[in-house]
Amino acid sequence: MTTSTHPVATVTADAPAVGLVAQFALLATLGATVGLGPAGWVTGGVFGVGLWLLLLAGLRTSGLRAFGPANQVTLARATLVGGVAALIADSFTRGVPVAVLIVLASVALLLDGVDGKVARRTGTCSPFGARFDMEVDAFLILALSAYVAADFGAWVLAIGAMRYLFVAASWAWPWLDAALPPKFARKVVAAVQGVALVVAGSGLLPWAAGLLVVVAALGALCWSFGTDSAWLWRSAHRTPVPA
Repeated sequence: MTTSTHPVATVTADAPAVGLVAQFALLATLGATVGLGPAGWVTGGVFGVGLWLLLLAGLRTSGLRAFGPANQVTLARATLVGGVAALIADSFTRGVPVAVLIVLASVALLLDGVDGKVARRTGTCSPFGARFDMEVDAFLILALSAYVAADFGAWVLAIGAMRYLFVAASWAWPWLDAALPPKFARKVVAAVQGVALVVAGSGLLPWAAGLLVVVAALGALCWSFGTDSAWLWRSAHRTPVPA
């Protein structure tokens, strides 16, 4: 007897819907407690719907049989990032509670180290999960750089934009899209960006000290992307040794 139900596909597709509901629940909570203006609602709503659609599209081609616990952690982190983005959007038109914004961003950053460990311990590592994790990280850094740029200048946006510019550059120079060897320093520099932006955006440091923190973070990021680009160029243009 045949059946038209596909439980595996349904379970996998349900996870993005749960994330969408969680996103609007967080926005409603922020609206009821600290207040959320039109800019925040629009930004958070667009983020939630966009994430839902992108996850559905990605899952269809991922081959995953289940969403998995690690991706659930990343989805929870993405929900927090949506709340951060909503508060940051609001900050350009009205006052927002900095403490709430910093707490949400800090928890999202702390969870960044959890999903990878969960994936390895449960044997659920996948290209989809790695890409999902990376995109959530990149968007959080972009949002935080926009927030910090209001205090230190538009140049701070380079921190959040650099990864996207690197991807865009790979369309013109495909050798930039090659796989890179694992490097601990790259992971450290990536982790430092979020911490530096949270510290600078918290207002706990004097302005000059915050500026120094952001400049150092951007310098480290430029070094990391620069060395990776140089390695990729050498690898692509290396002359094969005759046999």
